[in-house]
Amino acid sequence: MLKVKLVRSMIGRPEKHRKVLRGMGLTKMNKTVVLEDTPAIRGMINKVSHLVKAEEKNDETA
Repeated sequence: MLKVKLVRSMIGRPEKHRKVLRGMGLTKMNKTVVLEDTPAIRGMINKVSHLVKAEEKNDETA
C-alpha cells in the first residue's frame, strides 16, 4: 500500500495534473489517501511527483 499526501496546491497547474490528482482522490491540501501499489498508481504519482509526497505503508493489520 502507498500513502500519498498532497503537499503543494493544484492552483495554476495544467488540467492534466489536476485530473491525475482528482483520480487519486486528492482534492485539498494536506489530504492523505492510502492507495494500492499498482503500476498505474505509480505512474500517476510520477506525473505529479512535484506536488505530492508518497511513502510505502506497512500492512500491520493483516
